[in-house]
Amino acid sequence: MSARSIARDVTDGTRTARAVTEEALQTIADQDSEIHAFLDLQNESALIRADEIDALIAKGGEAGPLAGVPIALKDNMCQEGEVTSCASKILAGWRPPYDATVVAKLRAAGAVVVGKTNMDEFAMGSSTENSAFGPTRNPHDVTKVPGGSSGGSAAAVAAAMVPLSLGSDTGGSIRQPAALCGVVGVKPTYGLVSRYGLVAFASSLDQIGPFAADVTDAALLLEVIAGHDFMDSTSLNFPVPTLVDRLHDGVEGLKVGLCHELLNGVSDEVNASVRNAAKVLEDAGALISEIAIPELSLGLSAYYLIAPAEASSNLARYDGVRYGVRVDADDVTAMNTATRTAGFGDEVKRRIMLGTYALSAGYYDAYYGQAQRVRTLIISAFAKAYESVDLLLGATTPTTAFPLGDKVGDPMAMYQSDICTIPTNLAGHPAIAVPFNRGTDGLPIGVQLLGPALSEQRLFQAAKVIEDGAPA
Repeated sequence: MSARSIARDVTDGTRTARAVTEEALQTIADQDSEIHAFLDLQNESALIRADEIDALIAKGGEAGPLAGVPIALKDNMCQEGEVTSCASKILAGWRPPYDATVVAKLRAAGAVVVGKTNMDEFAMGSSTENSAFGPTRNPHDVTKVPGGSSGGSAAAVAAAMVPLSLGSDTGGSIRQPAALCGVVGVKPTYGLVSRYGLVAFASSLDQIGPFAADVTDAALLLEVIAGHDFMDSTSLNFPVPTLVDRLHDGVEGLKVGLCHELLNGVSDEVNASVRNAAKVLEDAGALISEIAIPELSLGLSAYYLIAPAEASSNLARYDGVRYGVRVDADDVTAMNTATRTAGFGDEVKRRIMLGTYALSAGYYDAYYGQAQRVRTLIISAFAKAYESVDLLLGATTPTTAFPLGDKVGDPMAMYQSDICTIPTNLAGHPAIAVPFNRGTDGLPIGVQLLGPALSEQRLFQAAKVIEDGAPA
């Protein structure tokens, strides 16, 4: 069932929040031993929360737009008293003393958090194979990856364990797994959703966003979690966009650019799907044109200097002193080294070293400084493109889901999985991945819509048209 159907049934008394929650927990128990979407289940607290919602409704109270809806959280979002490990040994068993802002908003909206989902360690990866607690598998084919780093959240929705989940998107970590798992994934405008309580990877790039089975549920969830938060200095003081009520406004007269750089290097069937999605938009009244933004080809190189540099700074706090795992040694320096050696996985160590090098004396201007200048070029190139078009359309991923283990030994090949998604993060713009067709292997293909800052309303209108026109 959709999230909106569940909320309606719970609100009008057709079903109870407890019954819905019990059903979700049973579905997870039945399926997750094979898929491994979850790292931690909150059976007891979820049922207590469901009972609170039922009691509120019985008294005539308003439970909220997500009344009784089960939802899963990526395991890098703080939740008071609940394990938040970021899929890393260094935070194994850590329980935050506070809720992330998005968690508080979900609670206020009546949602029921059922557990934390698997991810690439500290959100560094594109396949959820970098988790310290084992990989997640794609529900459409368990020999394939679900994408990453939010692979657990995408898989949980794709397998109908929960109707909604939250992920974080630093370089495509919502949109890429959404495409590979055949669900909707949204990366909002930077600052539209509070990052307070999101464990940081790269602070100028990270953004929380929704996964859902359809565009309408994704719009509903984004309306709930969006909004200004004084606890986040980068939060935008901007009204929450109206999304659900404008979904059916259509795309008549909307100018959409079919972006060459977001089709370069993708498989023939992904290319064909994007072009077919463009035809759906055109048939609905959109004006389609081909557009080139050459600067986007620089995104991957800039990202893999900026993101590791920020990660190097953010992850310096994991030292074995204040919280998390501690490996004892003869002195503080040896303890720090032993803790980080045992606690961090190979990919996290690789990125910390890369970022530390890029920030080091004598190399800062040549690497990090140059990458930031390239970032500015990309932002300017997007701005110029949006002078002639309202939205951009392209691929989300170069291919359908690849086999587990296929790219683990080749970091550069893995990084290429995010080549179509990274530019949006560098610019701070919104984008949405929408399922559209399947490959010859039977696996989902997702197309990607991009827009300028705070264009979520138009993006969702176009996404709804694409969803309605997708092949059966």
